Amino acid sequence: MMFFKLTTRNISFFCRFLTIFGLSLLFVQGCSTAVPARAPTKYPQAPAGHYRPPDQAKHPKPYRVGKKWYQPLPHANNFRQRGIASWYGKKFHGRKTSSGEIYNMYAMTAAHKTLPLGTYVNVRHLNNQREIEVRINDRGPFIRGRVIDLSYTAAKKIGIIGTGTAPVEVVALGKAAPLTASKSVVRSYVTVDYSTGNFTIQVGAFSNRDNARRLQQQLGRKYKNAHVTTFFNGNETLYRVRVGRCSTLGQAEEYERIMIENGFKDAVIIAE
Repeated sequence: MMFFKLTTRNISFFCRFLTIFGLSLLFVQGCSTAVPARAPTKYPQAPAGHYRPPDQAKHPKPYRVGKKWYQPLPHANNFRQRGIASWYGKKFHGRKTSSGEIYNMYAMTAAHKTLPLGTYVNVRHLNNQREIEVRINDRGPFIRGRVIDLSYTAAKKIGIIGTGTAPVEVVALGKAAPLTASKSVVRSYVTVDYSTGNFTIQVGAFSNRDNARRLQQQLGRKYKNAHVTTFFNGNETLYRVRVGRCSTLGQAEEYERIMIENGFKDAVIIAE
């Protein structure tokens, strides 16, 4: 039988052995049970009332005219807008519109930058108070301050052929309801929601990703939710820089105005 003589040296050695053995067990156990941690995604905090969780609605694809991007709205409710109306006629008569229809200058139609194609709107001349109903079947007008481009006949009925433009109020009525067996000729509409959703402000689009990132970083120092989205237009990938997060069109319009006043002249509202 062997006896182990306790000494100060032996006790020190034994303590070191237990420490190393314990750490080894913890290491083995950690390697066998640990799951790689995934860093939580951090999102910028938006001002109160400006954020709404993304819905599942499918938004129409954005389109570009010149250097500016426009995002059609997917739905609407109580959409109302004031601005300048203009009209287009013989030069475009017989050409294809954005909806695919052939433009007829004698039909009661109009062009709008963002309202869903097929939407009926009421247009009221703010000076003479004349009102008309037209169907949106084209995109435009692409001049700042102008909100709707009327067909020749629509413009004639509301009284802006001579002046060319006029201040108007546009109110969305909705999509035309399906026809019924009723003999009534009064058109009815299905209301759609154009004023609520998830909106942000696009301030630039680049073919070079590094340029987009630089602008994103610049904006991120002052504005919330500065981010870059990618979009393939069929020919190239574009990197679109956006800021802000709004839950109503009214908030988005105010945000757009602020961005324009701060030097971002190409700022435009985007529905996400």
